[in-house]
Amino acid sequence: MAASTPKRFVPLKQGPHDLPAATPKLRGVVFDMDGTLCEPQNYMFAEMRAALGISKPTDILEHIDTLPDHEQPTAIESIRAIEREAMKSQKAQPGLMHLMSYLDAKGIRKAICTRNFDVPVQNLLTKFLEGSHFHPVVTREFRPPKPSPAGILHIAKDWGLKDNAGSADASGLIMVGDSIDDMTAGRKAGAATVLLVNDVNRELADHAHTDLVIRSLDELVHHLENGFLGRDINEA
Repeated sequence: MAASTPKRFVPLKQGPHDLPAATPKLRGVVFDMDGTLCEPQNYMFAEMRAALGISKPTDILEHIDTLPDHEQPTAIESIRAIEREAMKSQKAQPGLMHLMSYLDAKGIRKAICTRNFDVPVQNLLTKFLEGSHFHPVVTREFRPPKPSPAGILHIAKDWGLKDNAGSADASGLIMVGDSIDDMTAGRKAGAATVLLVNDVNRELADHAHTDLVIRSLDELVHHLENGFLGRDINEA
């Protein structure tokens, strides 16, 4: 087990700080959608698996990819129908507007990386976040989906964030989510990870891929104001 270096960013509040000169600036924040920007609707997953005739351990998107080509459109539409029905009862996460207003005021770029399809995402943006800009919006049509880091690295590339070799560099980003897929995708991409904890995902608070735990979105404002600091953890 090798000790990792905790993630840190320069405070966003105005004024001097005593952090090392090499401390990086925050370049942007990537958000998951269901369970992060909006309150969890976890019942959807049981309904999707029932519609597809699969058990809980089976990944829904991976299962659809394994189906014969002529069966995939029907399977895709069956889960989209469940998402369209669920989006009618979408509720904003507590602290959502406060955090978004803060990031917008500080000029911090925002993006979305989700395994949902585009219609529920646009419904959320229109209903709760009109005027708050998110780009890119990476949905399930982008492959491979989380827990692959590809979506986050795509966002970094879109923002022009590159390392010395010219490859996409997500080390200046934060991934905010509520699932192991979010934490793993963020860690693999090289981003800092923030877990929005709830009654269902509490075991992820101590997971090796989780840098910081918050209980509501507006808690993140305090950490960004004072200089984001992920906990010092061990990596396998």
